[in-house]
Amino acid sequence: MRLTNYTDYSLRMLIYLGSMKNGKLASIQEIANAYQISKNHLMKVAHELGKKGYIETIRGRNGGLRLAHLPEEINIGEVVRSTEEDFNLVECFDKENNTCVISPACRLKHVLHNALSAYFEVLDGYQLSDLIVNDTTLMKLLTTNRE
Repeated sequence: MRLTNYTDYSLRMLIYLGSMKNGKLASIQEIANAYQISKNHLMKVAHELGKKGYIETIRGRNGGLRLAHLPEEINIGEVVRSTEEDFNLVECFDKENNTCVISPACRLKHVLHNALSAYFEVLDGYQLSDLIVNDTTLMKLLTTNRE
């Protein structure tokens, strides 16, 4: 299984914002520079994370982005579920478009379903705060890439 770039960038943005000290605001450009990824992609990510209530977007000259909640309150499994479109690992997971002829007798779908459940059980055990315990080191690495 592979997460989309959108989910990857969403998690990176949350890690960046969670590593900021004293509620400091960050710009999309700053985050794009730090990760060396497209500002245009991050604009969409920031917009969606704002709509979903994970971040606050402050407009204006001194505006920027910051977390809308404490890092301890942001669950990684929840973020992944909210940023991925679907988790149809195989065709038979999509009941409406399943044309697999062995689906009624296939055991693979049960094995994959169990694996997906275990995957989310692990992700659900982590909060953003678990990913930023080394925030000083993270910010050092991220600011090294700024232009």
